[in-house]
Amino acid sequence: MRSGAPAELGRASARAVAVMAAAVLWLGPATGGTARAQTPDDNAVASIALGARGGPAAEVPIRPAAPKDATTRQDSVAGALEFSARAGFASDYIYRGTTLSDRRPAVGAGVEAALGLLYAGATVISVKLPSQPAAEITMTAGVRPKLWDVEFDFGWTYFFYPGETPQVGVTTGIEYWEVAARADTKVGEALRVAGGFAYSPNVSNTGAWSRYAAFGLGVDLPRNALPHGVTASLTGGAGYFWFGNQSDALGGFPLPSYLNWNIGVTFTRKIFNVDLRYYDTNLSGENCFVFTGDPNAARGGRIDPVTNPDGLVSRWCGATLVGKLWFALN
Repeated sequence: MRSGAPAELGRASARAVAVMAAAVLWLGPATGGTARAQTPDDNAVASIALGARGGPAAEVPIRPAAPKDATTRQDSVAGALEFSARAGFASDYIYRGTTLSDRRPAVGAGVEAALGLLYAGATVISVKLPSQPAAEITMTAGVRPKLWDVEFDFGWTYFFYPGETPQVGVTTGIEYWEVAARADTKVGEALRVAGGFAYSPNVSNTGAWSRYAAFGLGVDLPRNALPHGVTASLTGGAGYFWFGNQSDALGGFPLPSYLNWNIGVTFTRKIFNVDLRYYDTNLSGENCFVFTGDPNAARGGRIDPVTNPDGLVSRWCGATLVGKLWFALN
């Protein structure tokens, strides 16, 4: 697998995001080429983060609004091939409450193709993990049906880490696959609700199964309180991650289960998005090391003769404030 960040990091992240927000939301440069830049009126509001991979870019691709004309909409669903692309920067890459970039900045990009309800995509994101891979590459495929007012997403994702060097005593890397289901709906004019569940039979190639359940809420902020052309959403979510036993070579004990949560605000102008978000978990520093294998963990924690005989403590799972800037094209 892969505690709290210093206060200086949080303040630096906030200052960086403030500068990025001012540049993006007020300058709002236009884009050229054949890609269709979204306008504030047809731009989907910020996705509720439920712990899927996303890195610096949005967790769920920003998709154009459905055509208002019923005939056009039906034709579009039946045969139109749509493409989307996104790329961005984050002050820290957080995945289900833990850092995948050693509390350092990360950059990433992704592409997706969709045909009717079907989609497939890939992302490349910079990471800093114990096995020292060159990057994290994800490949995803799935289907996004809609039933009444509920939008579903059933997907399969493969996580690949090229160039990694397994740790001493480990003969394989950390690549693995996961299946996930997600549902989103809107309650009233402003409130949105989302829930999801994910499962892997061999998380990070440890021999342990993993299950992850999450729930989130989102509220669209009033447009009359924002600058012209800017939309904003306040979103938050919480999830629980639990595991089976690892292989005998890795100790045979289960990875520590934990809660994680986040809350933040996302601003959007045309194709540009700025997000400022707080993340945290209930993992102790000792269990954070057991879960992540942080190579920079320090001694001084409580000793567990089975899971952590050296009493090592990691800061990869604690409270942190993260700023993201990304653009999305359809």
